[in-house]
Amino acid sequence: MWIQVRTMDGRETHRIDSLSKLTKVEELRERIQELFKVEQDRQRLFYRGKQMEDGHTLFDYSLGLNDIVQLLVRQLPPPPVSAPVEAEEADDAPMSETEPEEPRPEVEPPAEPTTLELYKIKEQVDARDLHMGAWFEAEVVNVTGGTPGDDVIYHIRYEDYPEEGVVQLTAKDVRPRARSKLSWDDLQAGLVVMINYNPDEPKERGYWYDAEILRKTEGKARKELYAKLLLGGAGDPLNDCRIVFVDEVFKIEKPGPPILPEILVPPPELPKKTQTGPQCKFCKDDPKTKCRMCACHVCGGKQDPAKQLLCDECDMAFHIYCLRPPLSALPDIDDWYCPDCRNDASEVVLAGEKLKESKKKAKMASASSSSHRDWGKGMACVGRSRECTIVPSNHYGPIPGVLVGTMWKFRVQVSEAGVHRPHVAGIHGRSNDGSYSLVLAGGYEDDADDGTEFTYTGSGGRDLSGNKRTAEQSCDQKLTNTNRALAMNCNARINEKQGAEAKDWQRGKPVRVVRNAKGRKHSKYAPEDGNRYDGIYKVVKYWPEKGKSGFLIWRYLLRRDDEEPAPWTKEGKERVKKLGLTIHYPEGYLESVANKEREKENMDSDEQETPIKGKRKRKYVIEDDEDDAEGAPKKTKTDLVYDLTPEQKELIEKDELNVKLWNEVMMHLKEGPRFINKVEETFLCICCQEVVYEPITTDCLHNICKTCLDRSFKASVYSCPACRHDLGKNYNIRVNKPLQTVLGQLFPGYERGR
Repeated sequence: MWIQVRTMDGRETHRIDSLSKLTKVEELRERIQELFKVEQDRQRLFYRGKQMEDGHTLFDYSLGLNDIVQLLVRQLPPPPVSAPVEAEEADDAPMSETEPEEPRPEVEPPAEPTTLELYKIKEQVDARDLHMGAWFEAEVVNVTGGTPGDDVIYHIRYEDYPEEGVVQLTAKDVRPRARSKLSWDDLQAGLVVMINYNPDEPKERGYWYDAEILRKTEGKARKELYAKLLLGGAGDPLNDCRIVFVDEVFKIEKPGPPILPEILVPPPELPKKTQTGPQCKFCKDDPKTKCRMCACHVCGGKQDPAKQLLCDECDMAFHIYCLRPPLSALPDIDDWYCPDCRNDASEVVLAGEKLKESKKKAKMASASSSSHRDWGKGMACVGRSRECTIVPSNHYGPIPGVLVGTMWKFRVQVSEAGVHRPHVAGIHGRSNDGSYSLVLAGGYEDDADDGTEFTYTGSGGRDLSGNKRTAEQSCDQKLTNTNRALAMNCNARINEKQGAEAKDWQRGKPVRVVRNAKGRKHSKYAPEDGNRYDGIYKVVKYWPEKGKSGFLIWRYLLRRDDEEPAPWTKEGKERVKKLGLTIHYPEGYLESVANKEREKENMDSDEQETPIKGKRKRKYVIEDDEDDAEGAPKKTKTDLVYDLTPEQKELIEKDELNVKLWNEVMMHLKEGPRFINKVEETFLCICCQEVVYEPITTDCLHNICKTCLDRSFKASVYSCPACRHDLGKNYNIRVNKPLQTVLGQLFPGYERGR
């Protein structure tokens, strides 16, 4: 396979060929050094946020075909520069290595509190949280500074949050405890007061902030107060905030004159404690009521708050003794996750971290096998780079947009197109449902192929241990798994002993059939290269018999039942030529093969200066269907226009809301099968990224799935997901029936699984 390596700035990109899943990172670094001229010790490689480390393989990082690895080049350290020595500071006599340094002046201890401070120790005040901008009730623990030129520093402790410890604040973030509640008549525009507000949930109780009153309105039923939230240095002001608790507005107390001895001033009356923080909706902060939302999520108890752990994902609290298994002490980690939120630590790697040992990959045959055999550098193990989403995986019948005669170079491309999803298995199906597709690859000696009718051998009965793909028949086959799935396509009752024959074979479930070039040795109907989709077949009958190996096998007779002509017939060949159906290659495949051939030719020309007797140099020519000899791209001529039925044309005309979109789409009718791809691209839901199902055409002329729009409305988002046009809370969600009907005909079966 091949990958791309790109520098972080994106200025230089190179393709690296002839790699396999078991290629070591060290080998990749050597190839990068040849292309980028960067030493290996200066290379930092990143893939999907993971830093690639030596000792691992490309398989460990799940690196796929044509994926991009980012290269960060370490900068060379600057050469050491000796600091110039000033003439005045230079000393003629060298300093001894054991000569002691001059003693540094000792730092003076903080000054004792003086009478210049506004607040004294143990006085109750309001203190601002510098991160939130909110005010909390606190107590002065200590006072430092106060000398000329120094600011007074107040050491305070929050009353409701003792775990924060002692916090140092300046005089501007400390003020007297609020005690005077303002009435509705005292509130005027422009007045700065202290209010209770929750920025995240404006209708719920929050924290205490300074706010400037903007306006107030009073009606018969309710009073409304709007203010601008002042966050100090914690952030920009929040404008036009609607205050819910209009009866709990406090006057901001100003600092008084310097404190005189206590015997001359009577102690002031302590103000009532303000209610702070979001109130629990379930238990209303009742300490006697068990609550799984604001207390322990397991037992609901509010005891032992010091032994509760807070999950950093769901924000739920857990007693350490309620966990399974229980913990003896609080863990000494920064981030903790509850059992429901915790992922497998071996599968999660933060950006820039080294790869951790994966438990999932440790169970694979590649990790447990003692063999050092490489899997190869071809396309067999590269994995899918995309997946078919037009129809679900259990779809029967043709795939919309895939015509009979379509060819692919590799099996992985057949899987990406959705025609036959398994990479290796010959039958795709479920034992309780049926078979959706199969591949004729000549894997069994008992197969017989006559084109419109062929005999297929079931799977199983072979020892594939040691990660082998094929082997000799070593035991009897059973009518289970995919064998039973293919039998369920026959229009007859399942018979696990003698098999069955369909009374009306055309009423059986359809099976998509793909012929592989490997079957060329047994059948003249197989393609010369790659894989070819040959249409729909039906199971006529199935039966058990003894194969050539002497073991019991299950045989299936399938007969073609497709309106489109077979690609090996005269009509089929003409149709393939008209449609311009050529073999599909993976992106970058032809360039990769051409590079290999050029490298091979260069090596041969360097090594073979004199011809060797009895050997001739073979020259391979890679024909690129997209580029001609002069380098200009060839345009495939398509004589067959995509044919819409009269009913489909009528439905398109009825869809008046999408006239502009359909006009653009209809221009691609002359491109034949590519018309379906254009329809899929045009009517793609922006939320689920699939063809819209039960489409809602909004006032702004965007098409959204009904379920996607319902989900948005349930989240109180009443705007178009595509352009944020305000639809309104009472928007009439009406399905566009003409559009839904025509999409159902163009993409038959796509609604399954939606």
